[in-house]
Amino acid sequence: MNGVVCGNWSASSSAAVYAYIIYQPLPEKEAKDLGLEIQSHKKSQEFVNAFIKHCIPNVKTLSTGEYMSRKAVVLEYSQEKKKRKQHKAKGITAKERRELKLFTVNPDQQRYHMYLPLHELWKQYIRNLCLGNRASAQPQMIQMKLLKADLHGAIVTVFKSKCPSYVGLTGIILQESKHIFKIITKEDKLKVVPKLNCVFSVEFDGFISYIYGSKLQMRASERSAKKFKSKGSIDL
Repeated sequence: MNGVVCGNWSASSSAAVYAYIIYQPLPEKEAKDLGLEIQSHKKSQEFVNAFIKHCIPNVKTLSTGEYMSRKAVVLEYSQEKKKRKQHKAKGITAKERRELKLFTVNPDQQRYHMYLPLHELWKQYIRNLCLGNRASAQPQMIQMKLLKADLHGAIVTVFKSKCPSYVGLTGIILQESKHIFKIITKEDKLKVVPKLNCVFSVEFDGFISYIYGSKLQMRASERSAKKFKSKGSIDL
């Protein structure tokens, strides 16, 4: 075949091209040496044409000879792409985390003074986040920064709450989940405080900010990417 075969190959299309080349009349001498019976040209041509039309169904208007003698033949791609299943890394469940006690603070580690260095690191982090808490900084800007900030290590106070027993509770945030804070107090007691129905005050470098717990009801990683509206919150 004089043309150049290109495109995506399928098993049937490849067989059609090879059939066109292979099923050519053999010279009489070679056929006699091999002991083969030479079929008539018309019969062999009919077989090849039928085989090619079966393998390449798009050939309708042109004859197979004209179609295969073109300079370029684009063969039909019939093989379907197999969808690869993406195996996601399977993490441990909440039940398994509880059984392993990954987030449990042991009683010997419930000491307020042990987490004062963590609070100092948090103050450095929040100063960098709020651009040094400059005097020219607007309170709304600092408020929005605190809403998105990581509060692990911050000293917070429950300013208001529908449950009176929480009011006045002060301590360092050790753990934060979607709905609660775990706070270690100066009396070395670990308290679990719900975010809902509570208003928290956060103080650093003389600046006090009041944050509604309902705005914090999400994980810290999710809160950092959330866009908060600037309008005020409803009081308790």
